[in-house]
Amino acid sequence: MPAKYSHVKKRSTTAPLKKSTGNGHHHHGKDHRNHDPHLDRTISQAMSAVSQLEQAIAQVLLIRYEQDIARLFSTHLYSVALVHLPTFVMRCITVGGPGWVAANADSEEVKDFFRACIGMDLRQSGERVATKSVLWSYTALRHFAMSNNVPICRKRGLHSLRLLPYYPALKAHLDTLQAMSAPAFAKPPHLGPLAEGIEALEDACELKVASQRSAGGLVWDSDWRVKVRIGYERVCQTLWRVAREFDVRGYGLVLREKLTTKWCNCGCSTDHLGEVCERTVREDEEESGVRPGKEREWDGRGAGVYGWETDEEEDIWELDLDFSALEPDECDEGVDPEMTIGELMEWRYLRAENEKEQGNVSFRKGEYEEAIHHYNMAHEIEPEMPHYELNIAAAYLKIHKWMEAENACNIALGQHKSSKGYYRRARARAMQGRVEDAIKDLRAALKVQPGNPEALAELIALLPPPDPSEVIAADADQMLMPAGPSSSTSCSSSSSSSSSSSSSTQSYSSTSSASYHPPSKPKPPSPYPDYLRVPKAKPPRALPFARTETDNRKIKIVWQPLTVEMPVDEQPPARVSPEGKRMHKAAAWLRSKGALMRAETFTYPNWERYVVKRV
Repeated sequence: MPAKYSHVKKRSTTAPLKKSTGNGHHHHGKDHRNHDPHLDRTISQAMSAVSQLEQAIAQVLLIRYEQDIARLFSTHLYSVALVHLPTFVMRCITVGGPGWVAANADSEEVKDFFRACIGMDLRQSGERVATKSVLWSYTALRHFAMSNNVPICRKRGLHSLRLLPYYPALKAHLDTLQAMSAPAFAKPPHLGPLAEGIEALEDACELKVASQRSAGGLVWDSDWRVKVRIGYERVCQTLWRVAREFDVRGYGLVLREKLTTKWCNCGCSTDHLGEVCERTVREDEEESGVRPGKEREWDGRGAGVYGWETDEEEDIWELDLDFSALEPDECDEGVDPEMTIGELMEWRYLRAENEKEQGNVSFRKGEYEEAIHHYNMAHEIEPEMPHYELNIAAAYLKIHKWMEAENACNIALGQHKSSKGYYRRARARAMQGRVEDAIKDLRAALKVQPGNPEALAELIALLPPPDPSEVIAADADQMLMPAGPSSSTSCSSSSSSSSSSSSSTQSYSSTSSASYHPPSKPKPPSPYPDYLRVPKAKPPRALPFARTETDNRKIKIVWQPLTVEMPVDEQPPARVSPEGKRMHKAAAWLRSKGALMRAETFTYPNWERYVVKRV
């Protein structure tokens, strides 16, 4: 993998940005107007055309990048289901019995565990996907240029301005990309069933049953295989449902920052689209030749890229980010310039969590402005973790800054459609007098988390009380509803008129007798009054086996704490592995710089460092 963004030419932060007009000249001074109005119009039109070209290329890179995150992270989730979920199921059934996962796969405890792990993995998307996505997009642009006989420099690659005559075709491709549906996580169609995961889980269960028998303990019932298999299948489905709560368009902020601040508008180096990209593509072609389908890469799906939609597709979440992260002149005070990408990401998270904890202390003391300061610092350090913005929103609500609270929730919901985000935004909107918007948010919160008591209480408080006559009519309709297809019901004209309320599920005739035909699939009872109009959650599928007492056990998933040494004087912490396997390499380096160290304990959600306990 090439070094992170090594194909980007660095700009001086102090030098002004010079915009080239394509002819190699730059304008300087306060007044560089020409007295020829026709020449002015020509220059203006040329600059406008260049700007449109640069914006189109930047948008192409971003849209393709979002598609790449969705595709590659979906492959990662498939690997999680294959490798980590069997272990998760085994730990749960050890505590709750063989049928516990099948009965509780959609519980909030399980979904919260998945949310935390997926959020931690997605925060790496900018680091892991950006370089590859830019390389793939450059390759597509390169072949588009080659198909139009645009010359490409062997050393510096494709010059962006050479695409200017072909802007209409480029714009047509951009329109195609923009018309595509929003990228979402879904099981890759080219990957097969999770047979290996089921086999591994059954083998582990057989060993457990054998050990129970040898120890003379309580042995699972004979149908444990069916229970375990169904539990594994259902928890895999829950994994994909939780993943779809996250919006890939809210991630990859690293690349977006590069596109808007540190790169030129076209998204790459000042004049050429990428020197390292060109070298990488040429080396690849020299090694393996131009593979079939390469010329079709411009379709926006990357057709022809090695391993695309095959079993050989690279799971970039399995790669070690052990290449250089920073140049010496980019290091903050106290940062080891030899930090790798992986170590720098760990440092960022630990530093952000430290700021969050300080904010929590201030929040509990009632010092909300100080808490907002620390939460903002945490978000600046780690912008791809939405819970920092939710903390900011909670603090703003305390000091009655409703608009600021709403903006913070907007940022968080742009990444993760969480019940907490919807609820806090609803409160902020309600206090601004936007009751209808608040009601929509509360209903969305209850759709994500049906058992949220705060959202339900707030929704009842905002909605006007229902008409008592409608409630009585709805109750009467429920009582009059026949139990079977052979039943008949006599209704008066008054009951017929009252049955037209929104809560009525059937229409009755005003005649003395009417035949009733029940629906093929009866509606499940709603936990909420009908006038709240809360979306009804899909009822869980019935279990093919009898539910036992152990299936109702309450369990708790606890993260194993991670203890690291951090400097007392707010300098960056020692380098540390999230799994705790590497030594704190930078501790001695920081001490040599005069930093006093202290031990700090953090939680680092991941698919390995947790225990399952019975409540």
